[in-house]
Amino acid sequence: MNWRHGILALSAAALALGGCSKPAGEKAAQAPDAGQAASATTPAKAPAAGPPAMPTRKPGLWKQTVSTSGMEQVSSICLDKEVESKLAVWGAGASKDICQQSAVTPAPGGWAFTSSCDMGSGGKVSSKGRVTGDFNTSYRVESESVTEGAGAPQMNGPHKMTLTATWQGPCPADMKPGDMALANGMKINMMDMTAGHPAMPRPSGK
Repeated sequence: MNWRHGILALSAAALALGGCSKPAGEKAAQAPDAGQAASATTPAKAPAAGPPAMPTRKPGLWKQTVSTSGMEQVSSICLDKEVESKLAVWGAGASKDICQQSAVTPAPGGWAFTSSCDMGSGGKVSSKGRVTGDFNTSYRVESESVTEGAGAPQMNGPHKMTLTATWQGPCPADMKPGDMALANGMKINMMDMTAGHPAMPRPSGK
């Protein structure tokens, strides 16, 4: 698996869980007329409770191992609160323009998700799966996906993927938030990638 395929796999793993949260619509308030004066004193019903708050990963360096199609890709990513809000496991910020449909719901032992995301040259990816873990020390993603229209033919078709991640501590001095270090010693910034900038790797330490 070369660095491009590894990045696409990791990106799909994150974006597949993109929770494109949409606030509930609000009705405009209307002043009651004379015939409604009596009902104006009726207590209003409390708004329905929203979905449970989604967990976020602890800031710092996370080591990720992606296993798919008999291959394994190991990388590390540096996170802070800003990057997590845009590239979260459920990151609506990074995925809202890429994932046309997504849903994350509580499930026994963790969270279940479904999504449909357009990864550009990486094809359209439809995914479903589950996430478990405490997001402070470790988490695990298991997903099944189908890719169509990818530029690399081997990326198309059904795939199963497992991602395990463990917190390593504070980010090292040579990594800025959003940086992903690959096993071959190259780095790429995931925020540049999700912003539509060319995903060009750079040597470790830069």
